[in-house]
Amino acid sequence: MPSEPLTIEDIPGPKEGQRILRLSGPLVIATLFDFQAKVRADNSRSLIIDFTSVPYVDSAGIGSLVGAYVTHQKDGRSLALVGVSDRIHNALQVTRVEHFFRFFNALSEAENAT
Repeated sequence: MPSEPLTIEDIPGPKEGQRILRLSGPLVIATLFDFQAKVRADNSRSLIIDFTSVPYVDSAGIGSLVGAYVTHQKDGRSLALVGVSDRIHNALQVTRVEHFFRFFNALSEAENAT
């Protein structure tokens, strides 16, 4: 069964040094390579990842999020997640990694806080 595609819109945030990755589709092992490449290429002070249109993640997707967190944390940069569904939030809780992330309900909240 072919997996749904993941599209990533890479846009500058409204504040200097902000970058927004707007994801659409599942973040799973078959789709995460472009996501990882964009995160690695990002050198903004603040990265906001918009999960509003992400229906689910698998363990590889969670691993890529943790990798993004580690990269940003060690460089003193911030990472925020927006619009995370209950399903994805529960997966982050079960894997005991939710405490790494800052969650926001709306993009505007994340833009103002980072």
